[in-house]
Amino acid sequence: MTVGDKLYQIILKRIEFASPEDSYVAMLCRKGEDAVFKKVGEEAVETVLALKGGNRDEILYEAADLIFHLYLSLAYRGIDPKEVWRELEARFGKSGLRGGKDEV
Repeated sequence: MTVGDKLYQIILKRIEFASPEDSYVAMLCRKGEDAVFKKVGEEAVETVLALKGGNRDEILYEAADLIFHLYLSLAYRGIDPKEVWRELEARFGKSGLRGGKDEV
């Protein structure tokens, strides 16, 4: 089991079973989808700022926060991150440009 798999399973358990008083995940989910999804945007901005700043430790910290909140948002919508990985895998060998030819 990968770290991502473990993270997703923990998030699912906390959404379903944890109390908002004991769990950040449960607390955020209780606030509703706007609060959950807003965190992805906030963490994305913080990640971009860290990347621009160039401090490796800060980049790693903010990127981890971004991935965590993305996984939480996916779980909130009932989407397993493995589905995202399959989508990315399906894109291998294809150009990212509209109308572009397959890449070598």
